[in-house]
Amino acid sequence: MAGNAIDELINNLYEMVQDAFSVPLGGDRCVLDREKALDILDEIRANLPSDLRMAREIVEKRNEVITAGKREYDSLKKQADEYARQKVNEHDIVTEARKKAAEIIASAEVRSKEVMKAAGDYCDDAMKRAEAALGQTLEEVRRSRTQFKSLMKEQR
Repeated sequence: MAGNAIDELINNLYEMVQDAFSVPLGGDRCVLDREKALDILDEIRANLPSDLRMAREIVEKRNEVITAGKREYDSLKKQADEYARQKVNEHDIVTEARKKAAEIIASAEVRSKEVMKAAGDYCDDAMKRAEAALGQTLEEVRRSRTQFKSLMKEQR
């Protein structure tokens, strides 16, 4: 029997008590049809276990739905947290990479200037040594030419 039937039986019992004859000088006491009241109570007792079982099943289903919802919430929250952490990490990685790239570029520019200065100094030194060597060679060529001219004059 459904929950409405139990409600109806309880309402019938309530009406029976309400419509019962009062006992003279008994205060709130009344006279009921014992058989009819016991029959209603027996029907309530017979129907109550199925309704209680149905209520328990509803409560269990509700608890299962709540538990599944909590698990899904926890899973989705965990995924969202991980996604957010990845995005933050990606942002941090990109920021760190840009910072590192700027440091590398700055270091390369400094190193490039150092290499260019060293190369310029080396070239200047090499040309100065070449100039000195060429100057000595030119001086030797002039002396040799002068000597050669002198020797040529003597032989004439």
